[in-house]
Formats: sequence, C-alpha cells, structure tokens
Amino acid sequence: IHTHMCYSHFNDIIHSIIDMDADVITIENSRSDEKLLRVFRDGVKYGAGIGPGVYDIHSPRIPPTEEIADRINKMLAVLEKNILWVNPDCGLKTRKYTEVNPALTNMVEATKQIRNQLASGK
Repeated sequence: IHTHMCYSHFNDIIHSIIDMDADVITIENSRSDEKLLRVFRDGVKYGAGIGPGVYDIHSPRIPPTEEIADRINKMLAVLEKNILWVNPDCGLKTRKYTEVNPALTNMVEATKQIRNQLASGK
C-alpha cells in the first residue's frame, strides 16, 4: 500500500500515519528543505518506506540532475537509505510532457548516480 500526503502538519498526525500501516508514504518535500523528514525520524519509530519529493512539480522548471542528486544526499543525511524512495513531489497532471519527460529523466539519472555512490562507499 502506498499513500501520499502533502502540506500537512505531520507532527500532529505521525502516530495516525504509522497506524495506517502503509508500505510507503510519499510526501511533498521540495518546498520544505527536508524539514518535514525529521518528523519521521525523531521520537518515533517509522520503519516503512518514505518518498519525499525530490523536485517541485508545481513549477515548469526542469531540475538539473546534479540538483536532484544533491537533494537525495540531503535526504540520506536524515533518513536511512533502506527506507528512502525517490519520486517527484506530487502527481504530474499540471505539467506538460515536454516538462515531465526531461525532469523524470534527470531524476532517474540522479538516482543511478546516488546508487553507484552508495555501492562504492563514497
């Protein structure tokens, strides 16, 4: 089971989120600079997968691969690698294909770079 939540006060509902027993929660993250992620780590045992958004889908801007890789590294400073899922902030229905395709391509490339980095121990 995957669930998605955005623009929430996660501190107030973290125990309800845990009680949902979802396998993965995806959340809006690109506008919060990883601040929301601490809720899933500090003071609670959240062991399910978490997919914080790596880029803002509400903007037509296409994030470069390096920017997405940097954001993933910042997430890994807060979350354990075995629970981190990489995904856009939210659904993509507000974006055109000409925006979505290169953004997702960059996201996949950034993810591959980080996986290689983790595998090599760098």
